[in-house]
Amino acid sequence: MKNKNLFLILFFIIAISACQTEKNKPTGLMTEFIRQPENVKIIDNKPEFSWTVTEKAVEQSAFQIMMSSSLKKIRRNKADIWDSGKIPVKNSTEIEYDGPELNENTDYYWKVRVWNILDKPTAYSSIQHFKTGSFTDYATTSNNFQITLNKAVKSVTISEDHHFYDFGKAGFGSLILKIKPKQTDTLIIHLGEKLIAENRIDRNPQGSIRYQRTELIVSPKETKYQVLLPPDKRNTGSRAVQLPDSFGVVIPFRYCEIENFNADPDNNVFQKLYSYTFDDEASYFTSSDTILNQIWDICKYSIKATSFTGLYVDGDRERIPYEGDAYINQLGHYCTDREYSMARLTNEYFLSNPTWPTEWILHTVPMFYKDYLYTGNLESIENNYDHLKNKTLHFLAREDGLITVKSEKLTAEYMQKLGFSDPNASLRDLVDWPPGQKDTGWKLARPEGERDGYDMVDVNTVVNAFYFWNLELMEEIAGFLDKKEDSVLFHDLAKKVRNTFNNILIDQEKGIYIDGEGSSHSSLHANMLPLAVGLVPDEYQDSVIAFIKSRGMACSVYGAQYLMEGLYKKGEAEYAKGLLTATHDRSWWNMIKSGSTITMEAWDMKYKPNSDWNHAWGAVPANIIPRYLWGIRPTKPGFSEAIIQPQITDLSFSEIKFPTIRGPIEAKFKLTKDHNKEYKIRIPGNMAANFVLPINEAGNYDVFVNGNQLFTKENNITLKAGWNKIELKTN
Repeated sequence: MKNKNLFLILFFIIAISACQTEKNKPTGLMTEFIRQPENVKIIDNKPEFSWTVTEKAVEQSAFQIMMSSSLKKIRRNKADIWDSGKIPVKNSTEIEYDGPELNENTDYYWKVRVWNILDKPTAYSSIQHFKTGSFTDYATTSNNFQITLNKAVKSVTISEDHHFYDFGKAGFGSLILKIKPKQTDTLIIHLGEKLIAENRIDRNPQGSIRYQRTELIVSPKETKYQVLLPPDKRNTGSRAVQLPDSFGVVIPFRYCEIENFNADPDNNVFQKLYSYTFDDEASYFTSSDTILNQIWDICKYSIKATSFTGLYVDGDRERIPYEGDAYINQLGHYCTDREYSMARLTNEYFLSNPTWPTEWILHTVPMFYKDYLYTGNLESIENNYDHLKNKTLHFLAREDGLITVKSEKLTAEYMQKLGFSDPNASLRDLVDWPPGQKDTGWKLARPEGERDGYDMVDVNTVVNAFYFWNLELMEEIAGFLDKKEDSVLFHDLAKKVRNTFNNILIDQEKGIYIDGEGSSHSSLHANMLPLAVGLVPDEYQDSVIAFIKSRGMACSVYGAQYLMEGLYKKGEAEYAKGLLTATHDRSWWNMIKSGSTITMEAWDMKYKPNSDWNHAWGAVPANIIPRYLWGIRPTKPGFSEAIIQPQITDLSFSEIKFPTIRGPIEAKFKLTKDHNKEYKIRIPGNMAANFVLPINEAGNYDVFVNGNQLFTKENNITLKAGWNKIELKTN
């Protein structure tokens, strides 16, 4: 009996231990950034693997990957392809395959286990299956597309054979009918993004807002129909991103009217939408501000809805990638889903498909830099480093360091180095879009357009602010690649630009920046860009910020990216939050009020008459809310280290889930009845993280971490894996 009891005790100890080990096993496996690689073909012959480490394991001290040629073998731990053995490496992202050469068009299966912070092994992860395709020297694997079938959230019978449908949100796709016609007939179908009256689609909408009328012949012989739409010449031309043939022609629409339709109106009409693979549960945000919540929702959905081409495009009018648009899209994508392949594919597309604005060329390096910062994978930068050096435009520099596209150095040869195939191509400064009424021919509500009256002189303040930013990032990139000479080169160039920029582009009497060399005009743009990229000397920060705040939202939805970044970086969160939640006609709320469910190309149609209602460059809050209002950002590549520096301002509560390649960061905030502030922050395993006391609040509170008071004056609080509770109590 005694032995039997001892046996039972040992059995339960072993069972509990096994259960705990099972709970600690890695999750979130990805091959080449792809979460479900069985749906695509991996085209890298040395793919990278990533996984998430549970908070119970705290930190990875080592890992072991096993790869097999069959599911049966991997289940039996027979690694006939590759067994890495125990590798004492802490990194859990982008681990490169290091086994025998893989075969093309072949199935493989892999799993991983890790050793935790105490050097104890976990159970193996679930098994992930992938299939290789045809290998190339270097290429990014594209993720899969997904199809969503939506029923109408509202249907109305206008007359006996005329029905109206509202699918709740616009998206890119077509219409599906599942019906049993009693006779051959012709249905008249109207699809659109905008209503002109209740239950009636606007058949002549302004600008590039979409409407399509088409006819569909139905007969008793068929019961399922996909409406065939005519192609648009502009967005299906040679410069537009082409869709897979299986998609057919798609348009963005929310509403549908069908005439000559004698069928049950509720159960047989579907909105068929296409998008890049997107996990709606990967992120969330909510707060005590209902307007802010709705702005987050429309911006997050915009990232998903506009992903239908597999590259970041400018909207439906052209379906062409533009670097400035793509940068905002990229940041929003990182903040709303654990997906990285689309950004990298778009970045690499621009190397041989650049666009004409000077500032768009100068967005290339930031896009590649952010790719590395969020993924921890250097492959794209390594393979394209020389291209990136050219994209800084450093070859245009004058003796004093500043650049201008009017330089004689910008030859046809250099245009080719920038990726342009057209020998007659040239660069033009953009600043913002659209420009003034005199330059567009449009009747604009603001004659100065979205440039705030910018004086377009040859040596441009905005362009040179972007140039400075490029040099600083290239200094870091050269450091990542151990290119010491280049790192010194870009450091010295940035130092020279900073000195010249602040010597000749500041109106010292007013303490603000002018629009360019020789100009007497100061715009919002000429001041918000230097602030955003860290160019403003300490003695001019107050005057520059005061000027920026005097201009309101005198920029486009694109320019708002840098306006918001500059304000939040300098602790002007209250003013920035006011712009985020404003309800006038130059606001994100105005997009919602106008009836769009995807962010618009402009604040309102009157500010850009050819605007569309499906432009992700208008989704700036998708990245500003997580990265600055909540202050969640990577401080080391691959999110190996993170910062959480919230600037919650007047919110009484808020919650957020931020996806990272290492797993989600979750955070909660509430203002207590006695005006204390309470933060709860959950950090995934294998990530170092610091909570930084909100700007302008350090010293105003007694700080408690997990119930223990901190007596140090340090603003940084080290967070552990799992939940952390931080209380700021009024002192």
